[in-house]
Amino acid sequence: MADPLHVELVSVERPLWSGEATMVLARTTEGELGILPGHASLLGELAEGWVVRIQQADGEELVAAVHGGFLSVTDEGVSILAEVAELADDVDVDRARKAYDDTSGADGDDEAAQAARQRAMSRLRAAGETV
Repeated sequence: MADPLHVELVSVERPLWSGEATMVLARTTEGELGILPGHASLLGELAEGWVVRIQQADGEELVAAVHGGFLSVTDEGVSILAEVAELADDVDVDRARKAYDDTSGADGDDEAAQAARQRAMSRLRAAGETV
């Protein structure tokens, strides 16, 4: 079996998780991406409204809502650099659902409302809720 990946998940505000993993799943602006040990180097822009899933070396899965940022794969490991990120266990589902519902009729030209809706979608997805 290949050596595990070293993964760092950080937001502008703080580091969220660092450790060994067997796989990372993320959605970039180019599509869904699965990273296993030995993956080629790359840099991808994280898609809005989605989550990052980290299959930890101990078998546990870590799920995080990410809002903007980049994912980088190098020989040293995987770095997920999010503008804002929140671990699934920290998501206030009621608050996220309210934010999602409050922005459901937002005008397509209202960038702030669209960004709020994407953040709410990401948070709900991280918490395992349907959107």
